Amino acid sequence: MQIEVNGKQIDIGDALRAHVIDALSLAMEKYAERPVDATVTFAKDGHEYKCECSTHLSTGMKAQATGKANEIYAAFDVANERLAKQLRRYKRRLKNHHKARSTPFERFEASSFVIESDSPDVEDASDSMQPVIIAESTTSIPVLSVGEAVLQMEIGSEPVVMFRNEKNDGINVVYRREDGNVGWIDPSASTA
Repeated sequence: MQIEVNGKQIDIGDALRAHVIDALSLAMEKYAERPVDATVTFAKDGHEYKCECSTHLSTGMKAQATGKANEIYAAFDVANERLAKQLRRYKRRLKNHHKARSTPFERFEASSFVIESDSPDVEDASDSMQPVIIAESTTSIPVLSVGEAVLQMEIGSEPVVMFRNEKNDGINVVYRREDGNVGWIDPSASTA
């Protein structure tokens, strides 16, 4: 497993780097069957230190956790504990969903756009003929089952996951509703 440890505008010493690699490797070996890589980023946030941990598994799933504390080691320990708790909580589900899957999720590339107006009021921007700024990038959309998409949303702490449903090959979305439940949008089900 490859672990990248870096800091945003702070120096990370060798002792902290060794502590992070040892502790994260231990947690990943214990709770994740096939971790591929992990990234740990430290930053100063006011008087506290902030640690963001993100790990990718060979199945394409990713888990993320954040920790804050007055000490940099304590910030990592909080984030590592949260990451381990997520993986421990979903270990059985991960095994059940991915045991038969020997290859990573199939992914296909899609364009992603961010449309932003110079004006804070969008209606005024169209009246004044201000140009609209469009940022284009690409993203990958995984081929998942609905259960795997919900699991990806919960583990990755993402509010929405778009995926290609492996059952009907249609584009689907799962999202966290305001009432705490999970919503699933399947356009192919309404046309059938």
